[in-house]
Formats: sequence, C-alpha cells, structure tokens
Amino acid sequence: MVTVVPLGLKPALDRVAADVDRYFDHLLALPDDARRPLYEAMRHATIGGGKRMRPLLVCAACDIFHVDRLRAMRVSLAIECIHVYSLIHDDLPCMDDDDLRRGRPTVHKAFDEATAVLAGDALHALAFETLADPETHPDPFVRVELVAELAKASGPAGMAGGQMMDLAAEKETFDLPTVTRLQQLKTGALIGFCLEAGAIMGHVAQEGRTRLRGYARDIGLAFQIADDLLDVEGDTGATGKAVGKDAAAGKATLVSLLGPKRARQQAELLVDQAVAHLSSFGPEADLLRAIADYVVARDR
Repeated sequence: MVTVVPLGLKPALDRVAADVDRYFDHLLALPDDARRPLYEAMRHATIGGGKRMRPLLVCAACDIFHVDRLRAMRVSLAIECIHVYSLIHDDLPCMDDDDLRRGRPTVHKAFDEATAVLAGDALHALAFETLADPETHPDPFVRVELVAELAKASGPAGMAGGQMMDLAAEKETFDLPTVTRLQQLKTGALIGFCLEAGAIMGHVAQEGRTRLRGYARDIGLAFQIADDLLDVEGDTGATGKAVGKDAAAGKATLVSLLGPKRARQQAELLVDQAVAHLSSFGPEADLLRAIADYVVARDR
C-alpha cells in the first residue's frame, strides 16, 4: 500500500511533528542527577517518531476558531503526553508485551520495566501540568475545562476503560457492538478530546460543538479500522511495530468481524460522514477534511 497524502496535509504534519519534537526537547532537558535515566526514557518515547495525528487534530480544530498557535501547541503537547504514556504502558510485559514501537525498541526494552512505568507516569503528570499552566490559556475556566475533559477522555470512561476491555478481549468473545464500544473508548475518546479542545480554546458553547463531536466520533472509528487493517495487511517496516498481534492473541476486531473488504468500505463511509459534519464550515476546516481522507489511506 502506498500512502497518498492530500495536498497541504504533509506540510501541516511536518510542521506539527517538528514543533512537538522541539517542545519535548526543551521540556525534557537532561538533568545532571539520578533522574537522568527517567528523562532519557521519556525522550526516547516522545522525540522523533509517531504520526502526531492527535496534535495535528488539535491544531486543525484550533485553527477553525483562530486560536493562537503557541497555545494550540501546548494543548497538542498535552494530548501527545497522554498518548505516549499509554503506548509505553501498553507495550509492557503485563499488557501487550511488545518489543518494537515507532521503529525502535519499546521503552521497557531500551531501559527496564520500572523506568518505563515511571516514564509513562511522568508523561501523564506532565500533560495536566501543561494544561493547568496560564501560558496555555489566560482564562482559568478554559484551563479547568481542558483538564476535566482530558481526564475524562483518558480515564475509566475513556482510554483506560477501553484498554481494560482490550485485555478482556483476549479471554472473551466480543460481538460487533462490544468491539465498537471498546474502540470508541480506547481510541475514540482521545480523538474526541482533540476536537473538543479546539472548541474549548475558542470559547464555543456546548451546543455549538455538535458537528465537531460527530466528526470526531466518525474519524475515530475510521482511524481504528485502518489500524486493524494494518495489523492484518501491513508491514512491520512501514508501521514501525509488530503486525498480526490481534489474530495471534485471538482478539475480535472490526476487521475480523466484518472482513477486510467490508471493514474498508465501512471506514470509507465513516470518512464521508465525518467530512459531511464539516459542511457548515468554510476553508478554515480544510485541514480537518484532509485528515479525514488520509486516515484510511495511510500505511502506518
């Protein structure tokens, strides 16, 4: 499979990736004391890898409401901290026991399990420290809402709950509605926060967020179907991680339940629905439209 990146999307991805790397490089400067291995592990996990799709979604949503770029990047950094912490913990022997992530050894392999746990914990804390800082937004009510929404999206009613269901999927037989619910929590909740964050930063009232929430819901599920397809059809060299894991673990996925052809059709339908949710927006939402098209075309 060859990834077709829509015109304008690649420069946006490259810019966000460079900005995220620069922020992490600054925040995670190596100390000259016994904490140094912890910082090295955090840098190993955060700098120079990943799709940076969540930070890009935050920036794209913030662009709609003309949010200052530096403030948008601080929220992007927070969501990437949560995402990377989840990957570190997900890769541990007590969970998926993976050796490869983003084309290099997982943190517990490059360092050790204890350091990996602490690196994930520290990134989790750094996310909320970043959102609570007045530099993220001068309005304390905006900062509180950002903290509350990210906590909800990453906790038992969001990503962590989805991960618990994912662990249970190795021992239980899940039907399509249950697998869909699992993915809405494990993957979709954080993607939903990315769009919600743009509206929060732009002082958009709750009733004005419906279309963005619809976009996030559809794009989140399409993103997961694409991931499941890559686990079945992808190549480790392109994805930067092991493939075929779900089948080996006996997990039901959207692809195993629907079949690759129907799953791809469903992902394409979800992308169309996601773009339709943006019909009331003009060119300011073009980056979100491009992201939707890219979600099912990517090879990693």
